[in-house]
Amino acid sequence: MLHRLTEAGLLKCGGRQRTDATHVLAAVRTLSRLELVGESPRAALEQLAQTASDWLVPLVEPEWDKRYGRKVEIGKVPGGKAGATALAEAFGRDGQKILAAAWAADAPPRLRLLAQVEVLRQVWVHHYYWDPRGRLRWRDGHALPPASLRFDSPYDTDAHYCVKRDTAWSGYRTHFTETCTSDMPEVVVHVATTIAPVQDRELTDQIHDDLAAINLTPAEHAVDAAYISPARIERAQRVHGITLLGPVVPDHSHQAKSGAGFDKAAFAIDWDHRQATCPQGNLSREWRPLHISGHDYIQVKFDKATCLACPVRPQCTDAVNGPRSLALLPTRELHEIQQRNRLDQHTQDWQRRYAIRAGIEATLSQNVRTCGLRRTRYRGLPKTHVQHVLTGLACNVTRIADWIADPARPRRAPSHFHALCTATG
Repeated sequence: MLHRLTEAGLLKCGGRQRTDATHVLAAVRTLSRLELVGESPRAALEQLAQTASDWLVPLVEPEWDKRYGRKVEIGKVPGGKAGATALAEAFGRDGQKILAAAWAADAPPRLRLLAQVEVLRQVWVHHYYWDPRGRLRWRDGHALPPASLRFDSPYDTDAHYCVKRDTAWSGYRTHFTETCTSDMPEVVVHVATTIAPVQDRELTDQIHDDLAAINLTPAEHAVDAAYISPARIERAQRVHGITLLGPVVPDHSHQAKSGAGFDKAAFAIDWDHRQATCPQGNLSREWRPLHISGHDYIQVKFDKATCLACPVRPQCTDAVNGPRSLALLPTRELHEIQQRNRLDQHTQDWQRRYAIRAGIEATLSQNVRTCGLRRTRYRGLPKTHVQHVLTGLACNVTRIADWIADPARPRRAPSHFHALCTATG
């Protein structure tokens, strides 16, 4: 479709584009942890009953039919937390019996390759552990693997739990990128689908690389703060010649928040001599690499005696005895990009340019209402992504049809009251 639109002159490289993401609910029942560890043995037993019933019969215990004969639904468990733990460990023993039998030396090797048996094994790794006495124990909620590694249903192992602000869901996340160049139709040019915990910023480079591969990179790409960082601004310009437009995370130091102290922007940084100068004209004494939460920085510290004697020390630091220190991005270019964008995004010109980004939210809303974008019809990431691509295709068909019918028609007709005010104003 994009190739044909380009041939028809309705789509071209350059111009402006915008991107945003929305959550997508998985096409499976939402399960609690207890229901997950109960439903996983049931799914494995169901598949084993279909493929190896003769092998399974001697393994089955009398209470398993009642426990796993139908879907597992658990409400309030008697005994509170202790009762829930006891039930979880009962499920754990049943599941471990199935796994031990499947991995026994005399078991048919094909049983270990069954999808639901492998799912059961992974669920047990995620939710149980062996204590020093060799007993299977239920993991505390704080000891679980990250949400990006564990799944929430044995029937869709690509569906993961995620929380974003006030929204919590199990499923996926989809990213739509569309053109927003004036005098051209607005066309969806890129669709990406990920598991829910993948953060928006991890898609920025992929989107640019994919657009470059089909020669549809924009000149300016408007995104929200979740997609942007100084490093991504630098890469977009250097690799693809794209101006990545979006709000850089502001300085969260108490000096910047109060508006009365000396924040990072008040210090002059001399990258050639690896020194910083404070607002009082004092030079830093220490410049060394710093590693925080997987990210590289440069730490700059000033002389302790000089800082303690400084007459404006309360405006600079609230440390009782320590000197002022700064955490800078690791290169001059990234630092300057950060500082420049923090200043620019408060100007009216920047805000006017950035206002166009809001239109992508209307595109997501349109596809949620017309195509059910926020609920997948399929199980698994590949099929869910196909649904999202088809949704983008449907959106483009509608928009191109409207454009061809009347290319001069405004995208949204003004209200009668707005037209009246415009005419009389």
